[in-house]
Amino acid sequence: MVHITSRDNALVKDLKRLAQDSHAWRKQGRIWVEGDHLCRAALARGQRPQMAVFSESFGPLAQSELAQAALKNIVVSDALMAHISELPSSAPMAFVLDTPPAPSLQAHAPTVLLDRVQDAGNVGSILRSAAAFGFAQVLALQGTALLWSPKVLRAGMGAHFGLHLIEGLVPADLNALQIPLLVTSSHQGQLLHRTSLPWPCAWVMGHEGQGVSPEIEAQATLRVRITQPGGQESLNVAAAAAVCLHASAAGQGG
Repeated sequence: MVHITSRDNALVKDLKRLAQDSHAWRKQGRIWVEGDHLCRAALARGQRPQMAVFSESFGPLAQSELAQAALKNIVVSDALMAHISELPSSAPMAFVLDTPPAPSLQAHAPTVLLDRVQDAGNVGSILRSAAAFGFAQVLALQGTALLWSPKVLRAGMGAHFGLHLIEGLVPADLNALQIPLLVTSSHQGQLLHRTSLPWPCAWVMGHEGQGVSPEIEAQATLRVRITQPGGQESLNVAAAAAVCLHASAAGQGG
């Protein structure tokens, strides 16, 4: 193991940017995956980290599957780990992974389309729901939070590693999809619980304030709304996504 003690170390500076800057993964071509759960999720999906970073107090306790997983192991002081991490209470370990190459768009795969969903927590939560309910592909239009940013990775809780993720798309790219496009609305469309949902399909989740753009909505095969007997005006987009994706999975006996 290589021990590093200085904040001025060039690698430490790179790791801090990777852990805290939403755009650093694009510049460096790699991602920061922090915490035991995320690291194990990456390994379970066949990821091979180029580097593992352990805090000094945790390094000797790391189980063999973690300590032997990476091509290179780095040990830093607990204080330096806290300096690198963006978390209020840093995790004792992290992996550095090469950014996976973007796959080709799959025309017939069950899909979730993110239309300018900007909150990283919402995006990560939607990825978790997509993975849980059998949606293999997530497409993100320009204006959506970056899928591989640190906050989205944490909120995704490992879902990233089981999904086909493509971002930076424009509406014209959706012409390649060969499945029905479904959109949600607070005030119009068929009630979700009374609707026969097509499968496979592509669910569109829109901007937190503006909803689905008119350009995308015009391409929709089906518009649905979620009944809200409690009288709320609308649901959070991540909550709405979970309801809709579960309804699709349930309709297939999932």
